[in-house]
Amino acid sequence: MADVINPAFYAQVNTRLDDMLESFYEATPAARYLATSSSIDKDLFARHTIETILRIRLGRTADSMVIQHFTKTNPFAAQRWCQYTQETMLHDRLFLKDLKHLGLSEETVYGTDPLLATELLQGYLYYTIEHHGPRGLLSKSYFVEYLTRKTQAVWNANIKRALGEQAVKGAEALLDGDVADDHVTEIWNVLMSVVKTLDDEARVLHHLEVYYGLFIAYFHELASTTHVDVSGPPPDPAGTAVWGAQRAARLGGKRRDAE
Repeated sequence: MADVINPAFYAQVNTRLDDMLESFYEATPAARYLATSSSIDKDLFARHTIETILRIRLGRTADSMVIQHFTKTNPFAAQRWCQYTQETMLHDRLFLKDLKHLGLSEETVYGTDPLLATELLQGYLYYTIEHHGPRGLLSKSYFVEYLTRKTQAVWNANIKRALGEQAVKGAEALLDGDVADDHVTEIWNVLMSVVKTLDDEARVLHHLEVYYGLFIAYFHELASTTHVDVSGPPPDPAGTAVWGAQRAARLGGKRRDAE
């Protein structure tokens, strides 16, 4: 693993992400079902994988906006983000292979409208890039890569037991590539190129809370698409996202008071 920039903040962020993960499965029965159930509903898994593909596809545009920003402000960060996007640009095709093995066509997958929670996430990324620069998107990328490394192998193993190894062959290849390329450290160090002050650190923590709320919203909404009993609170993606933002604001206020 390469050296990380700002290791004290790195440890603080990772501790918070670990806390999120600890409470995540209790907050999202649909995620707990996919990770632990001995009998996985193929349609629910397919819908979740479609949504993953759509997030990757939409994220390509946001990544290009970050590259454009860095070409004007930090060509070294631009180069590093170009490398990362090059490595991840076609990850949706790996997930698509898994769905094809389950009988879904490419036209069906890419013709599916995203869930509202996914649209809200993408809208938040566009807004923060346009008005605040790339820190919000970089925080999201770190959030996803860190938690994926913590969870994906467990999910893959459970899905493989229930639906067969072909259902996660692409997902396993993707995880192996992410680990080999050390995307967690790579993203962190690019993120730190736009985190210089305590206020900048507070904004990163704010973004992480918002993403936590958005992904809880996503799994609640996902649960509403299936007949499987994985119900949590009634799906309210916008409300859950707002809850995440309000929690971030409260935590930010406490942090400033402590300083």
